[in-house]
Amino acid sequence: MYEFYGKVNPMKLDFYMPTRVISGEGCVKKNAGLFSLGKKCIIVTGRRSAKASGALDDVLYALGKAGCEYVLFDKIGENPLLSVCAEGGKVAAEFGAKFVVGIGGGSPLDASKAIAAFAANPGIEPMELYNTEKLNPSLPIIGIPTTAGTGSEVNPYAVITLDESNKKKTFKSEHSYFKYAFIDPKYTCSLGHEYSVSTALDAFCHCIESYLSPKSTDISRMFAVYGARLIWDVLVRGELSEGEKDAGGFTYLQREALAYAATAGGVAINTTGTGFPHPLGYNLTLELGVPHGKACAVFTGEYIKYNARTPEGEKLLAEFAAGIGASVDEIAEQIPKLANVNVKLDADTIKVYVEKVKDASNYANSPYKINEEEMAEIYRKLFS
Repeated sequence: MYEFYGKVNPMKLDFYMPTRVISGEGCVKKNAGLFSLGKKCIIVTGRRSAKASGALDDVLYALGKAGCEYVLFDKIGENPLLSVCAEGGKVAAEFGAKFVVGIGGGSPLDASKAIAAFAANPGIEPMELYNTEKLNPSLPIIGIPTTAGTGSEVNPYAVITLDESNKKKTFKSEHSYFKYAFIDPKYTCSLGHEYSVSTALDAFCHCIESYLSPKSTDISRMFAVYGARLIWDVLVRGELSEGEKDAGGFTYLQREALAYAATAGGVAINTTGTGFPHPLGYNLTLELGVPHGKACAVFTGEYIKYNARTPEGEKLLAEFAAGIGASVDEIAEQIPKLANVNVKLDADTIKVYVEKVKDASNYANSPYKINEEEMAEIYRKLFS
């Protein structure tokens, strides 16, 4: 037994994290020997961030030191398509890649997990990716985030967009954990202000949604509070702001705090998964182009309101708020305010949106489980 925010609770320490995390400025070059996973690899990136951040150059240095040939697959865009991931897997298999290096934000990192699975299972149809019990183990993967938000580097989730339906479907496999994750805050310094805020909000949502999850443990909640406190301190309190600011308006210390907060949030949802702001937000991202983090964060006030209806939710929200040094009401107000999502939805669109996401498993992952009418009511309240 131990005392947690003034109350005695039984301990629950269930935890699984097979990824080795290496952090700090220059960590890729300093650990170039870890890239000796084979003589050929595929690098999975988007069009710009890997090069602009400096991460690609560092990886090429490490691969050179390891004597490893590579093929560059830079076709990953926002909301990666299943067909593109299948194409990447084919490229990797034909090249004879022995491992995958994913560089970028959540989209390239998630895509690298799917590509590693396709590469190890040549010839499968795209949707067979989700029959994980029939798949060969994925190729080993190294992950290098260039944003501070998704936490994909420390969990097995890959959110992939299905081509035909334009719906997101999560691929998850025990073989999709990165073998190594390199967290270098300098890779995020080239990001603009609004995009940086959005990715940080994504990480904050991971933290609060994980904390309230029935699957949470004392370990996952420790990471959730740690991450959320860093994000709150930077975005709301403006702490660590002394010193030179980069093009996005953040100091290096703030970038460092946000980078480590995002990884902490990823560790938290590795245990629990996320709550209902995520599926509700997918519609805003896929249909209206609202950045993912902001699309989730705009629902935080409603997420708090509904969960506060239960004694368990009320208790957990109070603990979480105390842990980050805020009040529940402040969180409910400030996080959606930072999201600043201004869109309008008519009744027919809301009906379509609810239909697309009504069966997501996320709704059961909090003390209060919203129903379809409540989903519609949330959309109406926020966007009518």
